[in-house]
Amino acid sequence: MACEDGKGCYIWLLQVICLLGLLVLGLWLSLRPNNPSFSIMLVSIDRLSDQNDTIFYTLEINNPNKDSSIYYDDIILSFLFGQQEDKVGETTIGSFHQGTSKNRIVSGIVNGKPGPFKPLFKAISNATAELKVSLATRYRCKTWGIKSKFHRLHLNGILPIDSDGKLSRKKKKYPLTSNSKKLGRSKVKKH
Repeated sequence: MACEDGKGCYIWLLQVICLLGLLVLGLWLSLRPNNPSFSIMLVSIDRLSDQNDTIFYTLEINNPNKDSSIYYDDIILSFLFGQQEDKVGETTIGSFHQGTSKNRIVSGIVNGKPGPFKPLFKAISNATAELKVSLATRYRCKTWGIKSKFHRLHLNGILPIDSDGKLSRKKKKYPLTSNSKKLGRSKVKKH
């Protein structure tokens, strides 16, 4: 194609640039990784003795990305109770790598703090207990061999506890979200 007049050449060049821009935008949208999701599948609160209270939990971690694997830093999982959100117990899940489109199930035991457990057991016996859970971590995505920057993730959830000390079976699993209206705060931070 010969550019006999300058105007036709500029229009052709503009069309090529727009086409390349749309192609880059389409690639970016299709390869942009999604956040992982976290759900509590099981919680059981047991009193073994006056000084030894435990929380058994099962956490599901889902990587929804077909093209990106995820590298997690340590995950801090905290269980809270009451208006002042007294920390009942806390555990750390060590860093790990999660492949593309994979689920990971993590189960563990948290040794409880004796002080906050007394009002929790009273609420459990009255069948009015709601245990709050908080999760904090950082993660990186790896897409086509390139690692992203670190992203911070702060998630919360409310778990209804039945009078037997187990998680209510109203739902199969309880997803943790970045904004829990009942908890009254929003904690999403990306860096």
